[in-house]
Amino acid sequence: MDLRFYLSIFLRRLPWFVLMLALGSAAGFTLARVLPTVYAAQARLVVESEQIPDSLAASTVQIPPTEQLQIIQQRILSRDRLIEMANRLQLYAPLPGQPPRRPPAGDEIVADLRQRIQIRVSGGGSGRGTAQAVLVSVGFEAPTAAMAAQVTNEVVTMILREDVGMRTAVARQTLDFFTQEVTRLDQELARKGAEILAFQQANSAALPDSLDFRRSQQSGTQERLVGLTRQEAELRERRAQVERMKAAAAAGTVPTGAPLTPEQRSLEAARKELRSALTVLAPTHPRIRVLEAQIAALEAQVAAQAAEAPEGAGTGAPAMSPFDLQLADIDAQLRFNADERARLEARLEQLAVTIDATPANAIALGTLERDFANLRAQYDETVAKKARAETGEVIEALAKGQRISVIEQAVAPRTPDRPNRPLIAAGGVGLGLGLGFAMVLLLELLHPGIRRPVEITNKLGIAPFATLPYIRTPGEQLRRRAIIGAALAVAVAGVPAGLWLIDRHYMPLDLLIEDILRRARLAGAPVLPAVLPAVG
Repeated sequence: MDLRFYLSIFLRRLPWFVLMLALGSAAGFTLARVLPTVYAAQARLVVESEQIPDSLAASTVQIPPTEQLQIIQQRILSRDRLIEMANRLQLYAPLPGQPPRRPPAGDEIVADLRQRIQIRVSGGGSGRGTAQAVLVSVGFEAPTAAMAAQVTNEVVTMILREDVGMRTAVARQTLDFFTQEVTRLDQELARKGAEILAFQQANSAALPDSLDFRRSQQSGTQERLVGLTRQEAELRERRAQVERMKAAAAAGTVPTGAPLTPEQRSLEAARKELRSALTVLAPTHPRIRVLEAQIAALEAQVAAQAAEAPEGAGTGAPAMSPFDLQLADIDAQLRFNADERARLEARLEQLAVTIDATPANAIALGTLERDFANLRAQYDETVAKKARAETGEVIEALAKGQRISVIEQAVAPRTPDRPNRPLIAAGGVGLGLGLGFAMVLLLELLHPGIRRPVEITNKLGIAPFATLPYIRTPGEQLRRRAIIGAALAVAVAGVPAGLWLIDRHYMPLDLLIEDILRRARLAGAPVLPAVLPAVG
């Protein structure tokens, strides 16, 4: 390898190498000087579990920590909240010593703050059978250390406020829901109770709970009708006997002896019937009571006749014969039996109607009572849930449930997070060196030719006597030096000036570089902050 030859080529292209080196170094030093200082502040939070065991008193807010943090993040990063915070903290006001700038638009503010605010979640899974705590890291990047700490703590305050507001709101909404449900079910219970009461009042004579009593009344009434039928047959038989005796007396064939009065005969017959009825019926049976009342009435009549007999002997008024008295008494008993039969038959008909209507009433009443029982079960369950909701609201109001607490507040950083100015400057110099070598190599590849005597021998097969280099004229040398000087001036002064103008009047260089890298799919950070990572 002919190092002297390659060195001569490098020295021949040295102006281009110096130009590329100056260009890269100027760009590197300019970026290191122009790029704004970025301070990054960070705060740490933790999601604490409930302070009261669920077995004693459980909170009604059952939101997983990661889901809750995702909701809080979306609320904090909403457009209205970000613009309000930017205006309140004067985040985009010119810094001391800076010229006034055009205030950014709302979309630019939202996009910038969403990029600079960082909310990251870690933990929450289980390792080796034990649950891990959910940790939250909140960060913010700003041109000053005080602003970075201020905005970070403001975001932390917003997270804490949203956490408390969300949990208390959920607990209050839960309590309001169950309060409304208790009121609604109470009204439904009152309405169902009124329906049952109205149905029972409208069908009081045909309810299923009195069916056995009405059936016993029906049996007793039927037995009473049978007794009335038998008594009526006996009375008609007695009436026929009295009529025969009266006819015989009129014919002069009646046997001697004073006959009993009709009241006495009726009294004896009633006593006989009572004795027969007591052998098969209870003393409290309605038939027994009717017989006893009838016996008492006949006894009173017999006693009254016995007391009036001597007084009426001398009046001279025509007295009824004993046969007529017996017939009159029998007719009175027959009329009484007919009235009683009509009353009992009407009662039987009424009982039959109510007994026939009882199954349908039982089904309807059972449906009403089943609905009432279901409503009552729902009411009792809702009242119990309302009590738990009240306990949950108290737990959240006292901050005894799951909550987010601050482990470490954000403090103003002492050193900036970026840019690393020495590294950027060194990178610019390295880029200039690389571009210089690349420029030398490119020029040699684009301008092939014979440069050495050995190449003449190798390509043409002849041996030269002597070689003379290309000698430039004074004009060519002057023109070449002017071009190189102008290029160096542009590289040394034009590049920094251009970068400064772009940074001041078009777009900050850090944002411009990030936009270029993002469009080239080389940027590591997206426009919006990363979504909360899945826990576990």
